[in-house]
Amino acid sequence: MSTSSVSKGCFVFKPSAKKKKTPSLEDYFLHGCDGAEHRETRFKLCQELWDKIKADTEVLQEELNRKILDSLLDFTRKCSSTRQHSDWAAQMRASEIPTAALVLGVNVPDHDMTFQSLSDLLQQSVSPHVASVLAKECGALKHLMKRVLESLMGTLVTVDDDEEEEVAEHVSTPLHKSVHCSLSTLCDWYNAKTKKSSSDTPGKKRSSPVREDTQQPPVVIIFKDLEAFNPRVLQDFILICSRYVQRLPLMFIFGIATSPSTIQRILPHSVSSLLCIELFQSLSCTQHLATVIDKLILTPHFPFKLNGKVMQVLISIFLYHDFSVRNFIKGVQLALLEHFHSQPLSVLCCKKKEALLNVMQLSQSDLERIRQLPSFKRYVEKQEPQEQVNLSTDDTHLKDVCQKLVKELRKYHKNYYPVLRCLHTLTTSLPRYPLGKQIRELHITCLEKNVWDNEEYQSAMKLLKMLAKDQLIALLQRCVEILQPVKSKNMKNARVQLEELLAKFKQLDTVAAEAPPCVEESLTSPVKNLGKKTDLFQLQKTLLEMNETRRSKKLSPFEQLRNEALEFMDGLVKTHLPPPESQTLNEVCYYSSSATVRRHLNATPRTSIQAALNSPYYYLQNNSLITEDGSVSNAAPDICVVYKLHLECGRLINLYDWLEAYATVVSAAEGNNPDSDSFGKVDEVKHARFIRAVSELEFLGFIKSTKQKTDHVARLTWGGC
Repeated sequence: MSTSSVSKGCFVFKPSAKKKKTPSLEDYFLHGCDGAEHRETRFKLCQELWDKIKADTEVLQEELNRKILDSLLDFTRKCSSTRQHSDWAAQMRASEIPTAALVLGVNVPDHDMTFQSLSDLLQQSVSPHVASVLAKECGALKHLMKRVLESLMGTLVTVDDDEEEEVAEHVSTPLHKSVHCSLSTLCDWYNAKTKKSSSDTPGKKRSSPVREDTQQPPVVIIFKDLEAFNPRVLQDFILICSRYVQRLPLMFIFGIATSPSTIQRILPHSVSSLLCIELFQSLSCTQHLATVIDKLILTPHFPFKLNGKVMQVLISIFLYHDFSVRNFIKGVQLALLEHFHSQPLSVLCCKKKEALLNVMQLSQSDLERIRQLPSFKRYVEKQEPQEQVNLSTDDTHLKDVCQKLVKELRKYHKNYYPVLRCLHTLTTSLPRYPLGKQIRELHITCLEKNVWDNEEYQSAMKLLKMLAKDQLIALLQRCVEILQPVKSKNMKNARVQLEELLAKFKQLDTVAAEAPPCVEESLTSPVKNLGKKTDLFQLQKTLLEMNETRRSKKLSPFEQLRNEALEFMDGLVKTHLPPPESQTLNEVCYYSSSATVRRHLNATPRTSIQAALNSPYYYLQNNSLITEDGSVSNAAPDICVVYKLHLECGRLINLYDWLEAYATVVSAAEGNNPDSDSFGKVDEVKHARFIRAVSELEFLGFIKSTKQKTDHVARLTWGGC
């Protein structure tokens, strides 16, 4: 019986009724989460704080970019309205294209959000015809033209040498009509669009200039990364566009990361003269970061906190890697996720009322975790013996104490940040900024240790005692303004005392202070002796008398009041700015694993590659790769074997000796008899595997070919991971 018909049959396989469930975010969070209790609650709290960070930062970035975006919108409207009038030729040559040079800074990862906001605002209020292009998509002029036309027209665009590919695309997408890639096509499309929009209301008169401007909206092209564009491609594109300015209201926006001189470097005068350029400068990334830290981290309303080391890691990555505020916020979100995932007691890291309720719902294991906290152990050691016993044995009493400690931690944060701002206000007016120019520097110092123990703090207080009256009054007035909105009782009392001190300073103006003449005489008498001829002993005696005279000098009323004000501020600092580690239950709110943040955000590829080549079991999890003495197993991948052998060589490696050593190791891995003649012999397969492994090492940068010896390669790396 012939079975050829079976091969021509059509067989139907019904899919299984059970669909594979896609794991949700909560499933990923709960998997491997430390502490089985309250996992769902911790995920909910983490999600709420995550959303709050995202929403607050988006609002903040919109506020920071509002000024520059409004300026760009006004520029586009002005250029569009100017073109509508008859004096266009008088104000601008026919070949000039309005161009906005937007200097955004070197924080390139943050540019996408700015350009997205700009594009949305332009489409909403100025023109629906907006195209954004990237340099990586426009390696040649035809690709740039195609990308612009496709973004504006929303259809497929054919290039002469891409016709065969476009035909294939048309088969798969028959609803889209392909057009030719040229600005003439764009002009025809634009004229058809504008005529269609104007014919929608043929009998109505335009009563406002806004409606008149929208009849011919500009065609805006945004070059997101101007420095990365091929200069020749950009020059040719501008030259072509300049010939269509009369038919097409083109407008360019250049996104610049470095400096405006980039335009002069990329475009010669013959091309840049075709552009009417206006410069726009955005807010610097350091100012942006300072605002984000001020609104997001230096606030008692956000329960999650970062300790000094984690803050230092995030700021170091910002300053020394990318200047990206967006990546800094991602680092904060990573720390937030790690804290709630790894700390079972993070269920108390929430608002005050919710935290007090969660304290009463803590399980026995959670209470034991609280007893094991270093900060709680220090708290217990300071209590009476009977209280220590109650805290160690009575769970109900422990919950009551924890509620009190949670309240005290919230009070600490309410008082910490206003006093921190006051101290920053006082010290930033001093020369050389002894406690740092930015408040984040002072904040990190306060997180790590007692700030009043620093030499910089002592020198700052000495400099404050030398301030003039007007300067000191202005600084104290700013401190009163900082404390004004704070509702804490301690801060209200501090504000009242500062206002009283300011009133005393103002009263000094009405009191006529007369300097005692005896003091003047005592001060000037030793100075008169200095004008006479004297020996070294007499000079030393005179200087000592002058020093004693200064010490015994009676302080003026202003100096007494100034010392009183500075002693009061010093007392505020010592009372409210101890480091968070001194607070009980600080582990609940503060994330301290700086190594985890550094490992995730500041990766070291070379170290990871060397670790993988030295210990392949770490990644492959194959039991046959386990070794005790640190050597690589015979069953390891070829590249691991070759890498381990190359570590035993010097600066130059003989390829033939290397191949023989590799063949010996591979023969042992295959289980061949060491006494046989074929053991260690190089066959074609082993030779090919060796060549591939050596090529991979060369690609990774461990070796390179050398001209010193034809059968040798040079080693490029030294030292282990």
